[in-house]
Amino acid sequence: MKKKFIFLAILFLISKFTFTQSISPDLVKSISFLKQNDNRLSNVFVGTLNERFSLSFDILSGIEHDLYYIIEHCDYDWKKSRLIKSEYIQGFDDVKIDNYSSSFNTYQIYTHYNVGFPNSNTSFKKSGNYIIKIIDEYGEELFRRKFILYENLVTVQTEIKRSRQIEFINEKQVVNFEINPINIQINNPNKTVKVKVYKNNELYYSIDNIKPQYNMGKKLIYRYDIDLSFWGGNEYLFFENKFVRNTSINIRGFDLNDIYSNFLYDDFSRKNKKYTYNPDINGGFLFNVNNSPNPEFEADYVNIHFYLQKPKAFNLENKIYVVGDFNNYELSNEFLMRFDSRTNLFESVIMLKQGFYNYKYIAVDPNNKIIQGEISGNFDETENEYNVIVYYRNFGERYDRVVGAGKGLSEFISN
Repeated sequence: MKKKFIFLAILFLISKFTFTQSISPDLVKSISFLKQNDNRLSNVFVGTLNERFSLSFDILSGIEHDLYYIIEHCDYDWKKSRLIKSEYIQGFDDVKIDNYSSSFNTYQIYTHYNVGFPNSNTSFKKSGNYIIKIIDEYGEELFRRKFILYENLVTVQTEIKRSRQIEFINEKQVVNFEINPINIQINNPNKTVKVKVYKNNELYYSIDNIKPQYNMGKKLIYRYDIDLSFWGGNEYLFFENKFVRNTSINIRGFDLNDIYSNFLYDDFSRKNKKYTYNPDINGGFLFNVNNSPNPEFEADYVNIHFYLQKPKAFNLENKIYVVGDFNNYELSNEFLMRFDSRTNLFESVIMLKQGFYNYKYIAVDPNNKIIQGEISGNFDETENEYNVIVYYRNFGERYDRVVGAGKGLSEFISN
């Protein structure tokens, strides 16, 4: 009897360990925000306080896990604000995500999850920076993403100019803008107003906390040349594999083992080449599969083989990564290129869902500092989208409101 009890106890512990393992982060793919009535996916969402949007992602398993979302309100610097949850959420969070679908007719089995906001459980009462965390049933965090909700209390007029610094006139772009209050009285803007300016959706590489250069009536004028300058970069590279068994302008071949593979043509350094116009969607991506109205759960996963010719005189102590909105510009081993001395190529294999992708290569020195333009070059002609986020905290207030947002396109760059 005692032996039987010990055996059952061991069996219980084994079963508990087996069935309570957390989901491996490697199984979480295709994390993306989507605006209502838009098909372009993004790694960050910026919208008005009551605008509809959704967050979706895939778990590469056939198990339908119980997953939940937690939402935190943050200050300008992305640190948790002093507001309690009931002050910024109407309803509650820590809610199970009940909108999910199993993949259909795919080699790679996965479950697609989607949660839209505002919903019957959760809507937002305050503007500001937000972080959404996805957790499993055991409280383990799978990932987090940032989004920004703003009030239309100011207008932001932007203008993109070439740098006035002679040495960078062909390489940098400068963001000039004006903030015009329309439904708010701004007091002491040098202390109460903060701005965040970033290029495309590269929120992590923003220029922050620039003070107004001067006032013109109620308008706040920002016309700095050096402080608001960005490296122009280059147009994104791209591929499309909605026809996974076809070659295309950027895909030279395919193969099928456990799942499909697509092999891209070799890319090369554009650092010392002339600028060439190449239409892109500024780092974005979308899912797409031939003859399917439901790519979110009918698109298959494909191993994408990236190849980059070794740039001349490139220091092999530096690292090269493949980045874009599709991976939140993450510099991790999953997206690291490995150098093959036999072929003189940097190579990487990344599993991605079928669709259209913008991507670029980033070089990083041994101190993990990005070497701007080392692979793609920097050109003032590059078409970029710039975002300006305006924060305001009046005296006595306990959080940073986002009172407006503006966009500017370098397509209309001027001297």
